[in-house]
Amino acid sequence: MAVDRTPVLKRCRSLDMEPTVLGVNKKSKRKLNRANRKISEYGLQLREKQKAKFIYGVLEKPFRNLFEKAQKMPGLAGPNLMILLELRLDNVIFRMGFARTRREARQIVDHKHVLVNGKCVNIPSYRVSAGDKIEIREKSKSLQRYKDIVEANAGVITPAWLESDMETLSGTVIEKPLREQIDVPVNETLIVELYSK
Repeated sequence: MAVDRTPVLKRCRSLDMEPTVLGVNKKSKRKLNRANRKISEYGLQLREKQKAKFIYGVLEKPFRNLFEKAQKMPGLAGPNLMILLELRLDNVIFRMGFARTRREARQIVDHKHVLVNGKCVNIPSYRVSAGDKIEIREKSKSLQRYKDIVEANAGVITPAWLESDMETLSGTVIEKPLREQIDVPVNETLIVELYSK
């Protein structure tokens, strides 16, 4: 299985974004030196696409497939794309506070620790729907890993479209998120422009 193994801080520097977006609390002391080079329109569009792919941990082909799905959905393709990315199971686990980063959430799903409506799902890209009940399976709840996660994510605020209970490590998808509820620093209109060429 293909995985992006680029060092997080290095990638954040090159994409000009804060590591906190990914749930990483480290800060880079280095600065990216671009000797007053003006970025072209294409360069800006490409950077936004790479930013979205990096934040959600999606590779090129699945990302393009998601974009094509977003275009077929009613409404604008840009916000639809962001909603589809937000409804990925690994992202929902991260948003509920059951993982410190999206990469960790992906690993938790891969290791069969997650139940969706009582059934074990180990596909990080699985798309959840409104009303789905998501929980960490009973056998895994006692692991030290989850005690550490609960401690680390004590002050994390769950988005309004999700309901999460850190005591029982379970939660519910109340509704589909709106674009305004997604606090990711990505300008999706540039991604749409890039793919429309």
